[in-house]
Amino acid sequence: MKIQDLALAALASTMLVAVSGPALSAPQTLKWAHVYEASEPYHTCAVAASDLLSKATDGRYDIEVFPASSLGKEVDINEGLGLGTVDIIYTGQLFAGRSYGPIAIGGAPYMFRDYDHWDKYRNSDLFNEMAKGYEDASGNHITSMTYYGQRHVTSNVEIKTPEDLKGLKIRVPNAPLYMMFPKAAGANPTPIAFAEVYLALQQGTVDAQENPLPTIQAKKFYEVQKYITLTGHISDALMTIVGGPTWGSMSEEDRTALDGVLDETAECASSQIIQKEKDLVQWFKDNGVTVNEVDRTPFREATMKLHNGPDATWDQATYDKLQAIE
Repeated sequence: MKIQDLALAALASTMLVAVSGPALSAPQTLKWAHVYEASEPYHTCAVAASDLLSKATDGRYDIEVFPASSLGKEVDINEGLGLGTVDIIYTGQLFAGRSYGPIAIGGAPYMFRDYDHWDKYRNSDLFNEMAKGYEDASGNHITSMTYYGQRHVTSNVEIKTPEDLKGLKIRVPNAPLYMMFPKAAGANPTPIAFAEVYLALQQGTVDAQENPLPTIQAKKFYEVQKYITLTGHISDALMTIVGGPTWGSMSEEDRTALDGVLDETAECASSQIIQKEKDLVQWFKDNGVTVNEVDRTPFREATMKLHNGPDATWDQATYDKLQAIE
């Protein structure tokens, strides 16, 4: 081959690399960590988000999801956001409240009248203001809120009134506001990591726990608890949060794409949880669990007395704004 032919071949090869290089470069994979089971909508919808993000960013980003505390407990993955060891997490509002107290208000017991009140709150100016406060305090960016469901009590003793909770050791997540409802009813709140709850119930370390129906099913708590009491004491939600180092490294275009994909993912999971809540009461009954519908009024009245007490991490003005949402 003549030298000019070699030069032309080299030039053609260089041009091919220049043209095809970006398209063939490996995407940046974002690590999404959470503490929920792989069978739950939070996880399956998050897994589906990878293809959506890849398409929205022309292959620059995709997502790998790590379920069931595989990258750490809830406290660990919250800390990991700032360290850059995880890029995205689902977390409860009360855990986010450790960085910025007022945002925890949405996770307090009997704070919302019903689902509609909660839904209007997550789309409100008030929530946007608190999300900004959280970002300023933590450096991390909240993109979305996913409906987690109404939290109910499971136990091996029948509960019909607040008095029936007195003295019971009830497992709660390791965040102070989860203790407000048990305290109001005279129970003994006992923080235990989510991954350890089944064994704690099975061994009698605690007498009861509280979670939404889809979680009670997914974590199989009904296997070691005889009763479900529909207290509906928290209309709970998961925040989707992107770590500050990750958010700061992305272009505005890719941030917008990620924001949209995570909002779509939140709607995917929320709609499935709403349907599951409707279906699961009968499912539990069919599986031998006693499901008690109770008058929530005395539970609510006892708890609301504590809303602006020493455990509150918000001021009266924020509380009044939330209650005024219609």
